[in-house]
Amino acid sequence: MTLLIVGIVAFLGLHFLPAFPHMREGLIERVGKNAYRGVFSLLSLVSFALLVWGFAVAPVIQVWTPPPWTRWVAIVLMLPAFILLVAAYVPGQIKARVKNPFLIAIKIWALAHLIANGDLASIILFGSFLAYAVCDRIALKHRQPTALVETPGAGSARNDMIAVVFGVLIFVVFLIWLHPLLIGRAVVLS
Repeated sequence: MTLLIVGIVAFLGLHFLPAFPHMREGLIERVGKNAYRGVFSLLSLVSFALLVWGFAVAPVIQVWTPPPWTRWVAIVLMLPAFILLVAAYVPGQIKARVKNPFLIAIKIWALAHLIANGDLASIILFGSFLAYAVCDRIALKHRQPTALVETPGAGSARNDMIAVVFGVLIFVVFLIWLHPLLIGRAVVLS
């Protein structure tokens, strides 16, 4: 469990850095924008791998046993999460109206998995990501946009269709193939 907690603290702590613009800007000034991005990306990958490994080796301590129907609630919630995830990178009316589709996708993903999983490691992992997304959304309201994250204006309805189509495709691929392959657990059990 310790490895999981260290991974979560490292990964989410790193991603809270933009909430402290003076610290971030000081690092960029010292090492340059490209070096900052490179180190940030590398540390993100390493801390994410630590988080995944920590979750994989965490003991299964059942806190509560979710009813079987919660699995279906999670599946239904994940569809808009995937659409919002794609919409975060394809500027359209969805992104313009929602403002932060990526953070909303994280909130939905975390909530869906909290509903469907009752073991301690899942509660710690998904609860941490839900808390992070809520805190980061609040922090975003109080900070100025940076050049590191582009905030393009509203795009076309075509981009929204792209977000929906690709979101649905990724959802189906993840549901049927990627979740069992990457997570080791089939989503829809027969």
